[in-house]
Amino acid sequence: MRNETSTVYLITGAAGFIGYFLAKKLLDQECQVIGIDNMNDYYDVRLKVSRLEQLEAFEKFSFIKGDIADKTMVYEVFQQFHPDIVINLAAQAGVRYSIENPDVYIKSNVVGFFNILEACRHYPVEHLVYASSSSVYGLNSKVPFEETDVVDYPISLYGATKKANETMAYTYSHLYKIPATGLRFFTVYGPLGRPDMAYYQFTERYFTGEAIEIFNNGDFEHDLYRDFTYIDDIIEGIIRLLPKPPTGEVPYNLFNIGNSRPVRLMVFIETLEKCLSRSTGREVVFKKKFEPLKPGDVSTTYASTEALEKAVGFKPKISIEQGLQKFSDWFVSYNKLNCKEASRK
Repeated sequence: MRNETSTVYLITGAAGFIGYFLAKKLLDQECQVIGIDNMNDYYDVRLKVSRLEQLEAFEKFSFIKGDIADKTMVYEVFQQFHPDIVINLAAQAGVRYSIENPDVYIKSNVVGFFNILEACRHYPVEHLVYASSSSVYGLNSKVPFEETDVVDYPISLYGATKKANETMAYTYSHLYKIPATGLRFFTVYGPLGRPDMAYYQFTERYFTGEAIEIFNNGDFEHDLYRDFTYIDDIIEGIIRLLPKPPTGEVPYNLFNIGNSRPVRLMVFIETLEKCLSRSTGREVVFKKKFEPLKPGDVSTTYASTEALEKAVGFKPKISIEQGLQKFSDWFVSYNKLNCKEASRK
């Protein structure tokens, strides 16, 4: 592998939450980064534009607006830039939205990922890293979730597409010796995060005076648990894995990246209230509306990170209090800026 500064990194979904932070980290290290994103409107495009503007300030960043479901475009990017390491983060996200709009999940998550695999086959790369999800574990009752657990029963189409990605990647590693590493992310959160995520929606609804929806039926004895993982921990895990492509007869690896400290949903909400109170300088208490668990949702996510620790000597470490405070501070600042811009128009 070339040294880090001469290695060419291709990141799909570069204007997305994880994609932006990964690209910025590599650019800060003076690496050459090629970014692809279709800039879709699944959530407020202004957030994607804001991320992209920050990346385009770097001389070593090149951006292509395109959809990985477009095979011709994908091949042209590989032909032009000859990436050494590919990080596929482009995907249609969201468990509940996959029930409402399944077509886009097949197009982006299955067809799009197939195009990436084919490109890596015809234009060989040193390492393909791709996003999977904790959703592949479905209703597994054994915790913590380990990479060796059976994951044949996802309960959402989103989870099924991510399981398909893992199977496809393994097959290509077996047939064509593409070094591939799948990453099962666990509830990633932080500044500039996705507005469809619960913590972001809760915060927005407080400022608009709306009640937050809590999908646990008000059952506090059997509350939801989530393995919330702060964005900086996710990026550190990825960065450490990039220069370590798998070897062997089938060069394929799979890792959980989670905090390995699941938090009760109601504790999470109380912590967010406290963090927003500090950020705003006033007491924040959410209006709450309790709803039944939605189809495709699971009661618990809990990552075992032993495999990741053994591979790269890293375990996510940022606490929910630290992470939510950073998010709260950013959110209040970001919305003040947006209000000022709106008032000028």
